[in-house]
Amino acid sequence: MNLEKLENILKGEPKFRLKQAEKAVFIDLIEDWQETTTLPLELREKLNSLCPLEIKAEKIESKDKKTIKAVINLPDGLKVEAVLMMYENRNTVCVSSQVGCVFACAFCATGKMGFKRNLTIDEIIEQVLYFARLLAPSRPPANDWHCRAGSDSGPARRLKFMPSDDANMGITNIVFMGMGEPFLNYKNVLEAIMILNDQQGFGLGARHFSISTVGVVEGIKKLADEPLQLNLAISLHAPNDELRSKIMPVNKKYSIKKILQAVDDYIKKTNRKVMFEYIMIDGVNDSEKQARELAELMKKPLYFVNLIPCNPVGEFKPSLQKKIEKFKKILLESGVAVNQRYSFGQDISAACGQLAGVA
Repeated sequence: MNLEKLENILKGEPKFRLKQAEKAVFIDLIEDWQETTTLPLELREKLNSLCPLEIKAEKIESKDKKTIKAVINLPDGLKVEAVLMMYENRNTVCVSSQVGCVFACAFCATGKMGFKRNLTIDEIIEQVLYFARLLAPSRPPANDWHCRAGSDSGPARRLKFMPSDDANMGITNIVFMGMGEPFLNYKNVLEAIMILNDQQGFGLGARHFSISTVGVVEGIKKLADEPLQLNLAISLHAPNDELRSKIMPVNKKYSIKKILQAVDDYIKKTNRKVMFEYIMIDGVNDSEKQARELAELMKKPLYFVNLIPCNPVGEFKPSLQKKIEKFKKILLESGVAVNQRYSFGQDISAACGQLAGVA
């Protein structure tokens, strides 16, 4: 799929043709230009030849039917993974920004791949479109839909009319928490978000996008100056530099102090809450002492901690639930805003830290 070609292909056509084509891709969610009867037959054939919409991917579904992983084949033979997580009241797509990752965090399967390359804008967008198309057939007939307020802070805005049954709501959230470091592919990631946010197209509100980083300070600073109100998440995973450097080599460049300073500046500029992701690894970072250390760092307004049981990767195992509960209690008693997140798709290697570009 190469949507960047669209504008060039349609240069000699009336201006409204581009809008028709974009509507077909992002709202009608077509998979073949022949489905777009508003376009002349000759133009449809030309578009199918020069700008095909096929997304080559293998679909893998979890046993509980709540998670679907797509292993997408890229033109150069590489593969990238994206994940759809279906909650009761939302459908979240976890998107990748790179093939592999340069940072080699010890608990992450993507890091063990090494870095291959950045994804293009189209390769990022097609991960979202793949799942949007997948969900589309489950929508009820138009006369069963009801109108919802179209505010940026409200439910997903991809369509002005949303189904009354939330199970058929389409994509409501996009998180850049898949393969790779989004801030090392900053330009393409932000451009993809702007296209998916465009209210004349896919139309997902800015506040429904989240970008997760290991703490690339330059990216945090750039994001603070963006006009879009996006969500920021920091992969912390340790309460001190010594431990964090062991499990996340990137800490040698971006220490906890440097990251928190950048986050504080970000909050001053945006007044937006920042999430801190903390993977609970058995016997590594889950002691009561470490909980108290983390509490000292996180006792700030607009800081929010997500505790995530480690998904099995290599030698690392998840903390016992009773240890997670004790850890969480210490944070709460210290005045830290905290929640425990639950894993989706572990049985299909689709959970946090398990994506590796293989079916």
